[in-house]
This record gives sequence, structure tokens and C-alpha cells, in this order.
Amino acid sequence: MNRELEYMFVDCARVWIPDVEEVWKSAELTKDYKNGDASLQLMLEDGANLEHKLDPKTKNLPYLRNPDILVGENDLTALSYLHEPAVLHNLKVRFIDSKLIYTYCGIVLVAINPYETLPIYGTDIINAYSGQNMGDMDPHIFAVAEEAYKQMARDERNQSIIVSGESGAGKTVSAKYTMRYFATVSGSASEANVEEKVLASNPIMESIGNAKTTRNDNSSRFGKYIEIGFDNRYRIIGANMRTYLLEKSRVVFQADEERNYHIFYQLCASSHLPEFKNLKLSKANDFLYTQQGRSPVIDGVDDTKELCNTRNAFSLLGINESYQMGLFQVLAAILHLGNVEIKDKDSDSSMIPPNNDHLTKFCELVGITYKDMAQWLCHRKLKTASETYIKTIPRLQATNARDALSKHIYAKLFNWIVEQVNKALVANIKQHSFIGVLDIYGFETFEINSFEQFCINYANEKLQQQFNMHVFKLEQEEYMKEQIPWTLIDFYDNQPCINLIEAKMGILDLLDEECRMPKGSDDSWAQKLYTHLKTCSLFEKPRMSNRAFIIQHFADKVEYQCEGFLEKNKDTVNEEQIKVLKGSKFDLLVELFKDEGKATSPTGQAPGTGGRTRLSVKPDKSRDTSTKEHKKTVGCQFRNSLQMLMETLNATTPHYVRCIKPNDFKQAFSFDPKRAVQQLRACGVLETIRISAAGFPSRWTYQEFFSRYRVLMKQKDVLSDKKLTCRNVLEKLVQDQDKYQFGKTKIFFRAGQVAYLEKLRADKLRAACIRIQKTIRCWLARKKYMRMRDAAITIQRFTRGYQARCLAKFMRRTQAAIVIQKYQKMYVARKHYRQKQAAALAIQTILRAYMARQKYLALLREHKAVIIQKRARGWLARRWYKRCLSSIVYLQCCIRRMRARRELKKLKIEARSVEHFKKLNKGMENKIMQLQRKIDEQTKENKSVNERLAGLANTYTTESERLRGELGRLRGVEEEARSKGNQVNCLLEELEKLKKELSTTQQEKKIIEDWVQTYRGEMEKLVSELKDQNGLLKKEKDDLNRSIQEQSQQMTEKMARAIAAETQQLETDLNEERSRYQNLLTEHLRLEEKYDDLKEHISKPGHRRTDSTHSSNESEYTYNSEFAESEEGSRAAEDLTRGMDTSLTLKLQKRLTELEQEKQSLRNELENKEEQFQRARARDESEFKKVRGAELEYESLKRQELESENKKLKHELAEMRQSLLGGTAASAGAPGSPAYKVLLDQLNSSSEELEVRKEEVLILRSQLVSQKEAMQHKETMTEVAVHVEDISKLKDADELKQAYIGLKDTNRLLEHQLQTQRRNYDSEVESLRGELQNVKEENNRQQQLLAQNLQLPPEARIEASLQHEITRLTNENLEQVADDPTASREARVVILRRMVDLMEQLEKQDRTIRKLKKQLKVYSKRIGEMGAGQAEGQTSPGQMVDEPIHPVNIPRREKDFQGMLEYKKEDELKLVKNLILELKPRGVAVNLIPGLPAFILFMCLRHADYVNDDQKVRTLLTSTINSIKKILKKRGDDFETVSFWLANTCRFLHCLKQYSGDEVFMKQNTSRQNEHCLSNFDLTEYRSVISDLAIQIYQQLIKCMENILYPMIVSGMLEHETIQGVSGAKPTGLRKRTSSIADEGTDTLDSILRQLNAFHSTMCQHGTDPELIKQVVKQQFYFIGAVTLNNLLLRKDMCSWSKGMQIRYNVSQLEEWLRDKGLMNCGAKETLEPLIQAAQLLQVKKKTDEDAEAICSMCLALTTAQIVKVLNLYTPVNEFEERVSVSFIRTIQTRLRDRCGSPQLLMDTKTIYPITFPFNPSSLALETIQIPSSLNLAFLTRV
Repeated sequence: MNRELEYMFVDCARVWIPDVEEVWKSAELTKDYKNGDASLQLMLEDGANLEHKLDPKTKNLPYLRNPDILVGENDLTALSYLHEPAVLHNLKVRFIDSKLIYTYCGIVLVAINPYETLPIYGTDIINAYSGQNMGDMDPHIFAVAEEAYKQMARDERNQSIIVSGESGAGKTVSAKYTMRYFATVSGSASEANVEEKVLASNPIMESIGNAKTTRNDNSSRFGKYIEIGFDNRYRIIGANMRTYLLEKSRVVFQADEERNYHIFYQLCASSHLPEFKNLKLSKANDFLYTQQGRSPVIDGVDDTKELCNTRNAFSLLGINESYQMGLFQVLAAILHLGNVEIKDKDSDSSMIPPNNDHLTKFCELVGITYKDMAQWLCHRKLKTASETYIKTIPRLQATNARDALSKHIYAKLFNWIVEQVNKALVANIKQHSFIGVLDIYGFETFEINSFEQFCINYANEKLQQQFNMHVFKLEQEEYMKEQIPWTLIDFYDNQPCINLIEAKMGILDLLDEECRMPKGSDDSWAQKLYTHLKTCSLFEKPRMSNRAFIIQHFADKVEYQCEGFLEKNKDTVNEEQIKVLKGSKFDLLVELFKDEGKATSPTGQAPGTGGRTRLSVKPDKSRDTSTKEHKKTVGCQFRNSLQMLMETLNATTPHYVRCIKPNDFKQAFSFDPKRAVQQLRACGVLETIRISAAGFPSRWTYQEFFSRYRVLMKQKDVLSDKKLTCRNVLEKLVQDQDKYQFGKTKIFFRAGQVAYLEKLRADKLRAACIRIQKTIRCWLARKKYMRMRDAAITIQRFTRGYQARCLAKFMRRTQAAIVIQKYQKMYVARKHYRQKQAAALAIQTILRAYMARQKYLALLREHKAVIIQKRARGWLARRWYKRCLSSIVYLQCCIRRMRARRELKKLKIEARSVEHFKKLNKGMENKIMQLQRKIDEQTKENKSVNERLAGLANTYTTESERLRGELGRLRGVEEEARSKGNQVNCLLEELEKLKKELSTTQQEKKIIEDWVQTYRGEMEKLVSELKDQNGLLKKEKDDLNRSIQEQSQQMTEKMARAIAAETQQLETDLNEERSRYQNLLTEHLRLEEKYDDLKEHISKPGHRRTDSTHSSNESEYTYNSEFAESEEGSRAAEDLTRGMDTSLTLKLQKRLTELEQEKQSLRNELENKEEQFQRARARDESEFKKVRGAELEYESLKRQELESENKKLKHELAEMRQSLLGGTAASAGAPGSPAYKVLLDQLNSSSEELEVRKEEVLILRSQLVSQKEAMQHKETMTEVAVHVEDISKLKDADELKQAYIGLKDTNRLLEHQLQTQRRNYDSEVESLRGELQNVKEENNRQQQLLAQNLQLPPEARIEASLQHEITRLTNENLEQVADDPTASREARVVILRRMVDLMEQLEKQDRTIRKLKKQLKVYSKRIGEMGAGQAEGQTSPGQMVDEPIHPVNIPRREKDFQGMLEYKKEDELKLVKNLILELKPRGVAVNLIPGLPAFILFMCLRHADYVNDDQKVRTLLTSTINSIKKILKKRGDDFETVSFWLANTCRFLHCLKQYSGDEVFMKQNTSRQNEHCLSNFDLTEYRSVISDLAIQIYQQLIKCMENILYPMIVSGMLEHETIQGVSGAKPTGLRKRTSSIADEGTDTLDSILRQLNAFHSTMCQHGTDPELIKQVVKQQFYFIGAVTLNNLLLRKDMCSWSKGMQIRYNVSQLEEWLRDKGLMNCGAKETLEPLIQAAQLLQVKKKTDEDAEAICSMCLALTTAQIVKVLNLYTPVNEFEERVSVSFIRTIQTRLRDRCGSPQLLMDTKTIYPITFPFNPSSLALETIQIPSSLNLAFLTRV
């Protein structure tokens, strides 16, 4: 033990220490406790340190706190440490934190009053607790009621439910809920009536038995025991009520801030009513019995209205109006009797003044004489053995006698009313058993405690003794059942206290003895108590008082004041006064006192100055009528009544409900620990804990213990026998074997042992957790580091790649821009150059031709002249030359002969002399040198001349070549000129012919012009006449058009209204049919499920009811094995059901057949309705098309013929022009010849004249058309059908024909314009499509080329790119050439240039590559030579270094799939199991494409259709449908599952339509998708079955969403203040509710929006159709609006101006959510219209008639009942607000009297809008779908 204590009281251990304010406070040890320490070092929860000193004598340590696993337990006895602070803390946690008001304490249900209406008592909660074992579900009053009902039926023993607690703790409410539960679950049709009567007795019993006290405004001042009777089938048949401890002294006395019974104040508040005039009542403050508490009004309670409820309850229980008025008459008489003033006559006598008004009214009301009552109010009769004396009494005694009479009358009236209630609830048949509900207040202690508190506490002592014995008995039975050695548990036995009170010479005995004494008094009785009871340990005498005594009760010590005990115990009344009342003429009063002699007198004399209350017990009719019995005291009577009650309770099985009042201020969910502990001690809860703690309170089954403490076991300790394993482990862990015991099925632990084991387990887990955390954190840190490193590398790689791509892109763009600029500039320059060149060439050609011709003529003339001159001059020159030559020759001969002779003489002389010879030699040397110099100069000159000659030769050669070419050209020009001359002659001849034709044409033209002028004049006259007639016709036509337009407008409006009404009616009928069909489908499915359940039930013989847990586990197991054994199970079921209930099966089958037929008929009717709707919609269009069809065809044919003829004429004219130009060019001379020009001018003028004629014809035609349009433009404003209906209103046939022709022409013109625009649009669309297709093809081609280039080696990429560029440019230029033939030559030149440039670039790059390769080889050789010495011997001589080989990707050609999946027939179960039953929606929705299961199933279905296997198709579809139903049955409450299969079912339905082959569903398919259509089977019937399945799933989805949303709506939409501070002060008198500020666990509007977001995102992830999502959202918003409005209509505190603002703000947030999701057009906003109008109704002004009119026009979506209800419930919460007057509400009702609508007050939250599934084809190609391996569908083969 010391070891365990030292182990538990360690650092951080939590303990409880006493506290003055909080009773117990939590603290934590800051230092380990060592044995022998005198104190504990603690730290409080607020952080303060504390030294807790231990008691030096006892050394008791503080209480330990329970581990966290046990905090908040449903059962207090399950706590490991069972003590007061643990109980208090557990209750506080459940009440404050978890908002749970019920908690078990063994067999006791502790109910804490929340002072707030909680939604936990509805029919759905009752159904949830019905059939459940106590403890299977959370604690609840329904669980106790179910346990009592079940034990009554099982054990056939009467039951009792004992509900006790203080005033205001909720006893009456708990008793009411138990009765409601019995009425609901008993299964009879009449029990509701009994329950209504029992509940109707509540207003009656509350009005006559409840009063306002300082602790409760509606405190029950009596106890009651209601026996609810059941027959042998355990159905309610009746009830009986017994009352106890009526506090009748309240009739005559009330303390401050308290009131008398409610009925008195209700009568005073209703005294103004006509039926109450004879009661002669006034305000409550005018009567003594209702003014003493000085609090006549209860805030928020309308006593007049409460009296109406009381009277209605009387009527419901069968108490007629006359009896009711008699009751009220008696009550009014009591009030008047209290006002009778008694005055002193002398010291020993008193008197009533004569003609006392109140006494007179009293006598008149009760039907007695004034004299008799006045006599016996002031006198009494004394009887002796021989004589009888009449004695006067003093005023005080007379007043007490008056009050005693009032109390006695009221007690009689109370008992009579109880009897009448019992008569109304009496059973008509024999009662088999009953369940009693005891509603009695518990232990009481006040500052001044008197006789009443003594009796109450005495009764609680008896009840506590019975409770202790019952608990002790149950504990003993539990130990014996588990075969644990039984040892007597020392529990508190309050028998000594009971003996102190009721034993011989006890308190009651001494009190009765003192009452029998002639001069007995309270003081003498106190002295007797002190003398006789001084030896009793439970009795004490106060130190400071001699008129009080103290009793040690089981709950607490109570000090009682002796004053008034004797008077209250005697409780007698003046018999003469009773006799006077018996002689009354008032029948009801006589009936009240008719059994006075038989019953025990319940009345007594009131105290003078003592206690404040009086008691009464119900008369016991079984006592005999002797005088001794008549003289029994109140204490004796109460003891006998209590004994009878205990006998009744001991004869039944008791169930205990202890009601706790958490605070004295009635604050919602506010917990006062002091008050709670006081009540827990008083009601026996802590005693139950103490009894449990004395034994083995903690009990674990072996399996639970093994599962929980498996971590404390070693592997070798674990045996196959769990029981033996637990035994071995416990022996090792807990050394003291007295701390536990082993039972048959459970292990029993002493208090604290579970906490000790929990600490061992926590330490073990903590050590293991540290080790795991160390390893995991290391792994996580490394993983995170590696992930960050990889992420950083990846980011760097992608960033660098992105930067490189950006740079490459920039460079490509720059290069491309340069190239574009180059070619653009080149193009512009070339264009300008060619323009200038062409112009220069033209000028040069003309000028050179002219100059050549002139030069040629001049040269020709000059040449001829030169020839002539040459001949003449040659002859003259020759003749002159010959004469001169002969003369010159002769002269030269003479001269030369003379000179020669002279020279010869000189030479001869010089030759003879030497000097001369020397001079001659000297001159020769000089000459030689000069000659040498000259030779050199001549040589240089010769070279230059030779060079010049060579240049001149070249120039000559080129010039000669040019001249030769020019000469050839001139010769060609000469030949051409000759041919042109011949052509000119031909053209001149043709020109003459044309002149002749032109002259004839001009003559004809002149004739035509004359005729045109004549015709124009005639036409102008005709036009003027027509204009005059047209003016008249216009006026008539305007009048007719106006009338026709008015009539047509009226007819159009009428038709539109009729069509709209018909359309609305058709839509309404269609929706009704859909709703009816879907409801029938739901009913059909419910019957199918019921049939399946019955079939399963029949197939399991000997099946009995099992526990809910076992049945659920069994159902889950059978479901898991159901699919695999479906065939065997079905066969076995068929064999078993043959011999079973055949009639039931046949009935169900017949019902199913009828439902199937009805469903088919409804489906056919629905289809007929839809077809009628479509026909009605298309009727006008079809008729209009029929009328215009033939005319449009004729006009189009005629227009086509005219257009073809016009094209033909244009073509012939163009051919003539070309031939004429060609002929002229062939026959004319030079291009500039006059004949040629004249011919061209005439031809152009003729063509221009022809164009002018065409324009004139077009103008005339347009004028005619415009006139027709002007005449008939108004007819086109109406429809053809209207004109046909109004034809009879035209004047004659000409007008009809003219209108028809104008309309037809206008239609033709419009049709022509429409067709023209349509052709233009079609051509533009086709061109754009062609361009788009070209772009796509070019993109694909570029991508393919890019992929191929990337796969090539680097050296081949350049060549491939260049080749591709050449090809591209060639194609572009060829396309340009094809588009523009005139630019073919330029295109070719561009292509050739581009090709040359590219080839040059290619050659340059090739040369560069070869150069680099050579350098690379040289460098590699050098490197090899340098490393050869070092690496010698490492490589073989023949070893070669391989060059790197660049990998080339070989693209694999994909197989062309057909979008089918093949599977074997035996794999069908596996397919359905893996794809439907075991598929997890969450993974599919996140990782796979939406609707994948539907696509896979359809692809399998396609293959079955492809192989024409009808059996395979049928079984696959049947298995799919059944499997979906099974998965929904199993997980129908899971929103994700239901949403997932709704989306997939709709997608499967769409696939069946899309690929059905029907043209209606194939419009949006691609050609490839059309190839995938089903070819062999028509699955239309299966489509309808799948559509029904989708409807079922949709309804399940709506139900699932409603179950999720329902708990949030009221709190989020109504209770929570989204806008804080708007509500302000709440209305006074209403119960306080929980704070509207959102705390943890409170649902707000944000919670609703988050849930809606979750719904929407889940459906979107699952691929639900958008239209279907809209319908779901619409249904969601309808449910939110309906629930919110219904709660608003039932809660008065919500009907205020500020709450209307809150609601409107919340609705705006919902609309904002719709806007964010793009769902404003889905109809959801309209479903909130009733709620919006209700909120507006709370905020609008409600005073005048104009306000009433505005309300009626505004609240169109609300019914009359709803509007009136909101106005009635409207409650002002601020001073500036006013209540809605009754007259205003009546005005509203009058105005809304004629409004047609449903009288229903609440909206039907179960309404579901009809669902439709619009066709939504998928663009996904089936052949592209890949099946992930996670689906385990490897047995499927793609086809």
C-alpha cells in the first residue's frame, strides 16, 4: 500500500483539496511525497503555490483526481476514485463542457436542471431509446423509462420511478417526460388520449397545488404518486393519482416575495369577466390571503390566460361548466372569509361587527346563514360527561379558527379535484400491471425549520433507507452472480435515525403524548426530548437554545424550532363550523363534506407566531369511523400514510431519478458547487458512491482488461486463455491480492486500482512513445531534408530551364524579328524599285522607240546621201588625185635630183679630211646613247599602247556585241511593225463595220429614249394617281391596322395568357405526376426492403431478439459474406420459405405486382404529359412553316434562276471583252495607233452605258420594292395566324389580296436577306474552320518534326531544320503563287534566293563542323600521346575508344482501341465486388477521373453487346443495380458514398443514352463516339430502372444531408447572434437561454456554410451533373428555410425586431454563398422567400390599416395562419417597441380571409421536390480511359 501511495503521489500528480468557495479545488504536486512528510507542495490551477499540511493524527492524504480517460463518464460508479470531489467534477464537466444534463450513478439517474429547453425529447429521441438496454446509450430520462417498461414486461412485476429533488429542480418535468415516453412506446391507439388527460391534469394541479416561492416561480407544494396502468399486452389503459404533503398553511400565510396558490390570483385577474361578476372579487391586493407576500404578479405570466388554460383542462377531463363555477365559488368564498375582521370584545371574547360585508359575501357564496357562521367563528362548544357548554374565545383563537376553516375547506376542495381527475383517468378494463411515478420533494433545510420540514425529512429518511437496501441488494446480487466471496459491506444505515423519530418514546411518540396533555406546550415537549433522548448519538441539544433540537440526518444536521409543533400536530377544526357548512344549500360544498365522519380530519389550528406552513395528508378511507381514529394527530396520520407508500414501493421494482438544482438564480447551464454538493448529499447520490467504493466499484471484463492493458504484458505472458493471462499479469502488477477479485466474466477492483493501472500504462506508453518519437523524428527530419534538397534541386533545374527557355525564346524572337525586318525592308525596297523600274522601263521603251525610229529615218536618209556623195566625190577625187600625183611626182623628181647632186659634192669633200672623220665618230656615240634611250621609251610606250589596244579591243568587242543585239532587236521591231501594220489595216476594216453598227445602235437608242420619255410621262401620271389613291388607302389602312392591331394585341395577350396558363398547368401536372411517381417509387422500395427483411427473417428459423450490438455486428458480417454466397443463399431461402408463411409472401408479391403496374402506368402517363407539352410548344411553329413553305420554295427557285442567268450574261460579256481585246491586239499596228485608241474608247463607252442602264433598272426595282414595303410594313408586325383570324373583318377581296401580296413580298425580301446573311455566316464559319484546321495540322506537324529533330543527333538536327525551313518556304510561296498567278515569277525568284542562302549557310556550317572535327582529332591525338607513357600496358594495342552513341527514341505505335473492356463470365462477381462494394469514394474522387466506375461498367456492357451476349448484359446490369443498392443500404448514412454513387449512376444513365444509337442523344457526339454506340440490344427499359435507382439514391442523399444539417439550423440561423449586440435586452419573464456567443461546440452560420461547402465540393469532386447539383442545393435551402421558419413559429423569444434583422442577415449570407458558387438561378433563393417574409414581418410597422395592407401585399409566400402566428408571438425586447394590438391582428385576418392557401401552420420539412436528370453527354473518348491498378481490375482486357 505504501509503495502504491508513493508511486501515485509523485511530481505532477493531481489531487483535490477543500476550498471554501468552490468546495473542492484541483491542485498538482510539485514534489514527490515521501512516507512521513508532514505536508505536500502543491500548485493550484491559477499557478499559485501552496503548502498543504496533513493532519498530524490521521495523516490522511488528499483525494487523488481520476485519470483523463474517466473524466466525463456516463456512470459515476465507473470512476476509479469514488469520492465527493470526483463526483462533483464529473457532473460539472458533463453539465458545463458537454452540455449533458443526465448522468448515471449506479441505478440512479442524476438530472441537472439546465433551465433551458433542450431538443432532446422529441419522437425521434424516443424511438432511439426504445428497445435499448440501459447504458447502451447516453444517460437520459427515456433510458430509465425504457428500463422500467422492459422490466415490467420481462419480469411481470410492477415498477416505480421515484423522482425527488428540491423545489425547482425539475421533478415535475421529468415525471411528465416519463409518462410521455410510456404513451409513445406502448403501441396502443388510445394511450395518446390517456397521456393527454394526464398532461391536461398538470394545469389543474399546478393552479391548485403550485405557488411562487423564493426559489421557484412555479413550485409544487405537494407530492404525487401516479400509477399508470397497463393491460396484458402492456398498453396504457388508465392512470390513478395519489397526493401527499399538501402545504395548506400557504392558504392563510405567505412569506415575503412568495404567493398563495396560483388559482387565487387567476380568479382575481379574471374578475372583470361577466361569468365571474357574481363572485364579487377584485384585485389580489384587496384580500388578506393574497397580499401577505407583497408579490402578487409573476413576471411574464398572464394569470388571465392561465385561468383559461385551467378551465380548458377541466373541460377536457369531463368537469362541466357548472362544477367549474362551483369550484370558483368556493375559492372566492375562501378569499372573502380571510377578509372577515374579528375584533376584541374583551380579554376572553371576540365579536364580528354586524353586517360584515365579506362575511355576508362568504355566506351567500357557500349558501349558509350569516348568524350561524358569525356565532361559531367567535364561540366554541365544550362537552363534558353530562353537559355541553358554549364558550367565547379570544380574538387570536377566533382568527386561528377562521384560518383553520379556510385551510380545511381548501384541503377538501383539493382532494375532491384529485378524485375527479382519477375518475377521468380510470381504466375501463382490468389492469395487469402498473408503473408508478412518484414526484416528491427531497431533503429540506432552512434557517428556521418547523414541523413541516421535520415530516419531509422523516419521509426522506424512509425513502433513503429503502434506497440503501435496494442498492445493497443489487450489489450483493452482482457479487453472487460473479461468484465473488461476499463480505458484509459497512454502509450507512439510517434505521437509528428512523427509530429516533418513530419508535416508542421517540420524537413523534413524545409529541403525541404532549398533545394529549391538557396543558401541554412546546417548551414542556422540548424538555421531554432533552430528558429521554439525550443518550442518542443522533440527537443533540443546541447550546444557545432551550426550544430547539438537532437531528443528525443521513444528509446533514438539521436544527428544528419547537415552537408550533403541538398546534400543527393537533390540526383540529371547530366541529360546529363543519356542521354549519354541511347544512349549506350549496350542493358542491355538501359533496365536499359528505365523508367528513368517515375520514381522518386533516385540518388543524394555525400557529400564532410560530412556523410559516401547514401540512395535510390525504384521507385514508380504509380506517374505521371511531372517535379515537378521529382524534389521531397529524404525525400519526402522516406516519401511517408513509408506511403505506413504503409498502407500495417495496412491492415494486424502484428506479431512481434525482433532480439537482444547479443554482438558485435559474441561470442556464450555470453550476454552483455549494448548492450541488448540498443536494448530492441530501438525495443519496454520495451514499451510493460510498457503498460502491466500499466494495469493488471498478469492473472490467477480461477482454476489456486485456485490450486495455496489453501494453503492460510481455510476449511470454500472453497466453491463449485471456482469463489466465489477466490473472498472471495482475499478480505481477498488484501485489496486494485484496485489491482485486476475479469473477466469472469480470475483474473487480478496489477504488483507486484502475487509476494505478492507468498510471503504469501511461508510464509504459510514455517510454515507448519517446523511443518511437526519437526514431520517427529522425526519420522525418531526414526525409524532410531529402525532400527539401530534392525540391531545391528540382526548383533550380526548372528555374534554370525556364531561364534558358526564356533566353532561347528571346533569341529566337530577336532573330525572327531581324529576319522579318530584313524581308520586310527587302520587300518594300523591291516593291519601290520595281515600281520605279516599271515606270522607267515604260518611259524608256516609249522614248527609245520614238528616238530609234527618228534616228533610223535620219540614218537612212544620211546613208543614201552618203552613198551618192561617196560616188560623186570619189570620181572627182580620183580625177584630181591623178593630175596632182603626176605633177608632184615630176616636181619631186626634179628637186630630189638637184639636192642629191649637191649632197654628193659635200660628202666627197668631207670624206677626204680626218677631222671630219673624228667628229663623225663622236657624234655617232651620242646618237647611240640617245637611240638606246629612245628604244627604252618606245618599249614602255609600246606596252601602254598594247594595253590600251587590248582594252579598246575588249570595248569594241562588247560594243559590237551590243550593237549586234540592238541590230537584231531592231530587226525584230521592224518585223513586228510590219505585222502591226497588217493588223492596223484589219482593225480599220473592223472599225468601219463597228461605226456602221454604232450608227444603227444610236438610232435604236434614240428611239428607245423617246419611248422611255413617253413611258416616263405616262408612269408619272399613273404614279400621281396612285399616290392619291394610296393616300386614301393609307388612311383607311391606318384605321384598319389600328383596329386590327388592337384586336390582334388583345388576341395575342389572350392567347399568351391562355398559353401561359396551359403551360403552367402542364408543368404543375407534370411536377405532381413526378412527385407522385417518386413517392410511389419510395414506397415500392420500402416494401421491397421490408419483403427482403421478411424473407431473411423467414430463412432464419429460431431467430430471437438479440442485443443491438450483437445484431449490428451480425448484420455487418452477413452483409460481407452475402455477396459471395448470394446464389446459395437465395436457393436456400427459396427452399425454406416454401414451407413458411405462404399467405404473407403471396400478399407481398401481389402488392409488389400492383406497385410495378402502377409505376409503369405512371411512367407512361408522365411520358404522355411530356409529349403533350412538347407538341403544344411546337404547334405554332409547325403551322407557320406549313403556310410559308410552298411560297418560300417558289421564291428561292425563281431567285436562283435569275442569279444563274445574270452570272451567264456577265460571263459572256467578259468573254466578248477579252476576245475583242485579243483581236484588236492581233490586228492593229503599233499600240499607240489612233485606230486602236478609238476602238478601245468606243468599247469602254458602250460598257459604261450598259452599266448605267443596269443601275437605272436597279433603282427602279428598289423604288417599287420600297413602295411595297411602305404600303405593307404594318402587316408584318402581327403573326400570320392573327391575320387569318381577322380576315373576315376586311372590306372586300381586293384589300385582302393586296394585303396578302404585300405580306408575301415582304416575307420574300426578309427571307432573301436572311438567307444571304446565313450564307455569309456559313462561308465565314467554314473559312474560319478551315484556317483553324490548318493551324492545328501545322501545329501537329511542327510538334512531330520537333520531336523527330530532338531524337536525331546534333549534327543531323541542323540539316533537318534547314531542310524543313526550305520546304516550308516553298509551300508558302507555292500557296501564294496559287492565290496570285501574277506573282509566280517573283515567288520563284524569292524561293531560289532563299534556297541559295540556305544552301550557303549549310555549306558554311559543314565546313565549320569538319574543321572542328579535325581540331578535335588533333587534340585527342596529342592527349593520347601525352598519356601513353603513363597508361602503357593498361590497354591493349588493339583496344579502341568508342565514340559516344546518341540514343534515338523509336516511337511505338499505339494500338487502336475500341473503348470496350472484356471480362470472363466468372469474373463478374469480382468486378462488382472490386468496383462497387469495396470501392472507397474518397480515393476515387481525389485520384481518378469523375465517373470512372460508370465508364468501366459501360465499357464492359459494350463488350457484352458487341459479342451479342444477352445473358451477360442482363446479369451485369442486374448485379450492378443490386450491388449499388447493397452499398447504399450498408453505408447509406455516409454522404460521400451516397454522393459518389449518385454521380456514377447518373453518368451510367447518360452513357446508356449517349451510346444508345438514338439520334436525339447523338447530336453532340463525335464521329468516333458514334462508332461506339450499342449495336445489338435496346436498353430502354433498363434506363428506366436505373433512373428509378438514381431517384432512390437522390432521396437517400437528401435524407443524409438533412440529418447532418438539422442539428445546425436552429442554432446557426436563429439562436446564434451573427451580428453581436443587436438583440439587446431580452424580454422579462422569459427563461434565460445559453449565451448566443459562439463557443466550442456551438453551431453557427459559419458552421452551416462550411457544411454546405463540404457538400458542394464533394459533389463537384465526384463529377455530379451541374443541373443535379442545382436541384440538390434547392432542396437543401428549402429544408433550411422550413426548419428555421417552423422553429420561429414555435418560439416566442425569437419573434422580435432584432431577431428579424439577424435572420435577414443570415439569409443574405446564404444568398452570397449561392452567388459565389454560381447557383443564383437554381431556384434555391425562392425557397427562402417564406423565411425572408417572416423576418420582414417582424421588422415592419404594425399599427395602421396602411401597415396591414402592406403586410398583406408583402407576405405572399406565408399562409394566413403563419402571419397571424408571427403577429401573436411578436414580443418587444426594447422600450421603444410596442406589442401588436388585437385589433390589428383582426384586421389582418379580415384582409386575408379570401386568400386561398393551405391552413397548415408549419412547413413540411419532409417535402422533396421532383427530381429530373437532364441529359449530359460526356466528351471523354472511351478508348482513352485507363484503368488504374489500385482498382484491382487486372482481369479486364482493353479491346
